[in-house]
Amino acid sequence: MGIIFDIQLAKAYEEWCSSRKGLHLDFFLNHMISETLRPFKHERVIDIGCGSGSHLLAAGRYGMNLTGIDASPYMLTLAKNRLGDRCELKKAYAEDLPYEDNQFDLAFLINTLEFLDDPLPALEEAGRVAKRGIFIVFFNSISCYIRWQKIRGIFRKGMFSGIKTYSLWEIKRALNRAYGPVQIKWESLPLFAGSFRKAGKTMIPGISYLPFGYLIGIYVILNYRYKTDNLFLKEKINRAKRPVIEGVHISHSK
Repeated sequence: MGIIFDIQLAKAYEEWCSSRKGLHLDFFLNHMISETLRPFKHERVIDIGCGSGSHLLAAGRYGMNLTGIDASPYMLTLAKNRLGDRCELKKAYAEDLPYEDNQFDLAFLINTLEFLDDPLPALEEAGRVAKRGIFIVFFNSISCYIRWQKIRGIFRKGMFSGIKTYSLWEIKRALNRAYGPVQIKWESLPLFAGSFRKAGKTMIPGISYLPFGYLIGIYVILNYRYKTDNLFLKEKINRAKRPVIEGVHISHSK
């Protein structure tokens, strides 16, 4: 289950989202959704751990059908106030989604894994309900900025207090455990991302593909594999009935 946001933690998260670094996250989401996910209008997306709904707003700009779940009733109230009737919202846990297999085209896990006890069940559930892909964004544990924020969180309670952070390689290992070998596309958000945002530019591949940014986004392309049951033809023939034409001699006239 992990950490469920109360009023104090929700306020800390909203403050961070309003900060310069938090605003860069919105820029990063728009970049990856448009350039990497390339969504289609009316595709169904579920945001697992939707929080106050800010991430769903980014998906809504592309005409997608929105669904959000969160374990915090308080955060769902904030999301309802922000999104109104544009989104279906439900109280649920990332490890036990109340939806059918392949019910959605895409599943989002944006800054969700950090607040869970174990990311694997949430990844498995996301893979179960999504049929095209999964979009994951997480705080990078090897980033100097995130390390400093976690140290500050020890002495001052806030959003980074008690959360888990992961490196790109740790998440890759978790993805392999959850889905087996899958194709992924990833980028990181460098500390100086604001310069791109102000200039109205997209990310520079040579920089965004270095695994040191304070945020990393991964698009997991789901591949479904089918295993057939082999039929032993010889055994099937032996068990089959003799054909009625067996034993009939057909002569050919010249």
